[in-house]
Amino acid sequence: QVQLVESGGGLVQPGGSLTLSCAASGSIFSINVMGWYRQAPGKQRELVAVITSGGNTNYADSVKGRFTISRNSAKNTLYLLMNSLKPEDTAVYYCNALAGTLVHLDYWGQGTQVTVSS
Repeated sequence: QVQLVESGGGLVQPGGSLTLSCAASGSIFSINVMGWYRQAPGKQRELVAVITSGGNTNYADSVKGRFTISRNSAKNTLYLLMNSLKPEDTAVYYCNALAGTLVHLDYWGQGTQVTVSS
């Protein structure tokens, strides 16, 4: 099993920056893909960014060029660096991990609130 705990959310003004962290524990070796999702009130949860075990990354068009996903394997921690934040970035951000080999299991953190407002 994998446990995920997000942190780093908060209130930030438009144009500002935040870095989200996701601490992973458990069967870390089994993780194939990690990513960040977000869900705004009244909207469906959407993919923000993903990173594979090989280090390949992909981003939603809405955040590409502004957000950067990275990981520190030694600390078992996933990061999301968010720059040039916009009010539409306001959402609960969730850390996600896809783990397993023959059978893939999906794990989620509890979420951290990001609010972009003046």
